[in-house]
Amino acid sequence: MNTKPLLNNKVNSIIELYSNGSIKESIDEVEILISNYPNESLLFNIRGVCYKAIGQLDVAVKSFEKAITIKPDFADAYYNLGLTLQELNQLDVAIKHYEEALVIEPNYAKAHNNLGIIHKELGKMDDAVKSYEQVLSIQPDNAEAHNNLGNTLFELGKLDDAVKSYKQALVIHPDYVEVHNNLGNIFNELGQTDDALNSYNQAVSIDPNHADAHNNIGIILEELGQLDEAIECYEKAIAINPEYAEAHNNLGIILAELDQLDEAVNFYKKALTINPNYDEAHYNLGRSLYKLGQTDEALNCYKQALAINPDYTSAHNNLGTIHIDLGQTDEAFNCYVHALAIEPDNTKLHLHLSSIKHYKEGDDTQFTHMQSLLSSSNLSKSERVDLCFALAKAYKDLGKKDELFKALNEGNQLRKEELNYSLDKDQEKHAIYRKLFISTPAIIENPSSYEPSTIRPIFIVGMPRSGTTLVEQIISSHHKVHGAGELSTFHKLIAPIVNNYLDHNNALSEKNFLSIRQNYLNFLTTLNVPEVVITDKSPTNFENIGFILKAFPEVKIVHLKRDPMAICWSIYQRYFPSNGLGFPYNMEDLAGFYRSYSEMMAFWHELFPNKIYDISYEGLTTNQEEETRKLLEYCELEWDENCLNFHASKRAISTASSLQVKEKMYQGSSEAWKKYETYLKPLIKSLNSI
Repeated sequence: MNTKPLLNNKVNSIIELYSNGSIKESIDEVEILISNYPNESLLFNIRGVCYKAIGQLDVAVKSFEKAITIKPDFADAYYNLGLTLQELNQLDVAIKHYEEALVIEPNYAKAHNNLGIIHKELGKMDDAVKSYEQVLSIQPDNAEAHNNLGNTLFELGKLDDAVKSYKQALVIHPDYVEVHNNLGNIFNELGQTDDALNSYNQAVSIDPNHADAHNNIGIILEELGQLDEAIECYEKAIAINPEYAEAHNNLGIILAELDQLDEAVNFYKKALTINPNYDEAHYNLGRSLYKLGQTDEALNCYKQALAINPDYTSAHNNLGTIHIDLGQTDEAFNCYVHALAIEPDNTKLHLHLSSIKHYKEGDDTQFTHMQSLLSSSNLSKSERVDLCFALAKAYKDLGKKDELFKALNEGNQLRKEELNYSLDKDQEKHAIYRKLFISTPAIIENPSSYEPSTIRPIFIVGMPRSGTTLVEQIISSHHKVHGAGELSTFHKLIAPIVNNYLDHNNALSEKNFLSIRQNYLNFLTTLNVPEVVITDKSPTNFENIGFILKAFPEVKIVHLKRDPMAICWSIYQRYFPSNGLGFPYNMEDLAGFYRSYSEMMAFWHELFPNKIYDISYEGLTTNQEEETRKLLEYCELEWDENCLNFHASKRAISTASSLQVKEKMYQGSSEAWKKYETYLKPLIKSLNSI
């Protein structure tokens, strides 16, 4: 009796059950058939497919192997075995079985395609390309193969060819959502923002639940400064896929940019709960914790990132920054050297290393490499700036004044161009602030709407390099004080109020000042420190003194005064990473800004008499104890001997003066400019006219 038709009918019945999702019933039926037909290879192949579908991969492997034992030329069984081993991440063995399938059936397109996927995963990009091209020679209309080829060409940097592959996939399958998303990634990489957005939007119009596309739209909107819209996109991506680690990380980045650091930390931690080996999330968590003053925790985050990715140069760099803040120059030196071994042409790393390195005559490979890099014609303006300031520091150490000022003048000129700075803008801003407060009652009261605060801020203001870091280090050495460093918070809080005035000519109101007060105190609360007295030493808060005193009538403001030439020379020789400082990079601008600063301080003193405490940097360094006692008395702090031994503090300091204040106080730094007097004549002349 011929049993083949009966067997075929039962096989078709099992396949129908499988297709309808009735996997368990399929398995029950195939097991019965195998007991009746133990030498039928097809049944073992079907059995393997069913067990693979329910995740019992080891059983599936044995089933496919049995099918091959029965029928050694069974191409489908080799393919399915390869597919299962691929899922088990046994890639080398999977390759072997795909190749066996292709020996039997050379035009097995799916086997070629999966070989390409494995080759790409193993980094064998050229082999992957050959596999996908083989698929397309067999099936020119295979949209998946065109997409996979595009992905591989993208990773090879062959962006134009990748675009062609993606577009060919879309000709075949116009609603291929993954291809629209991938095409958006290419356009984004090429800087074609509009085209990228169009592709991502096309993806979400086809599939509104495509989390990757929502995330990618968020990335572009963030780059365009449309932060609220970007947040919405990341939130959509997370709503679709709550386990989307990258979207959690990206949302954290925006919240950190908005100074919502506690919330940012929560999103980074969520990303790391989902993916503990997410090096970028460890890095970003470190950045936010650092801004929150949690230096030890930040340091551990960077170390975690490096444990996952030892070549993460940004993590090495930021780890070096923390070591500098802690006065640990040897450790910082090692971080920068390690990073430069990975990226020897990274100009920012050269700049940072130069700030802590003392250059000596003789063979110095880093110094000569910087010189070689600077002579290159393919540097960006920003990279030239980095190298000019780094080499200027080296020439200063070597006593080569001509070379020092050649590098310094070029670096400053390029940095000014890079920032497109105009002194007029700062002078106009200062004039607007004065106009605002001329029309605002200067009487300082505690309005009834102001709730008393347990936190007592102390603002330390002045020109950059005037000694604000030193004074904060002295005050924060007191057992009741936390030094928060240079906070940008106050500037950000008043910006929308000033813009509202400029747009609508609205006068300042009590509501404005109450908003500033509450939001600033809320931010200080996020620092999570036990001390109730907190210093904010952003020097350019001198611009904001009117806002500060109206929002905090009870506040203490310490104003640093120092010799103008000492300040300006110290500024001119340094690179400031903040793009908000544009005046340091030209001697005339420097002098002009100093003049405007002096006018602002005279205005505030006149408007708010006896509300600002002036302290002389030179007087402090000459009469340390006497001036320190006066300072603490003004701040309503009892005497604390630690304030004389400020250099012994373990506190991290994230400013350009971090290393100086880890040493005992020294005198004479305000005279250092005199040895360069010949080179500073334009600055001297401009300052003398004030």
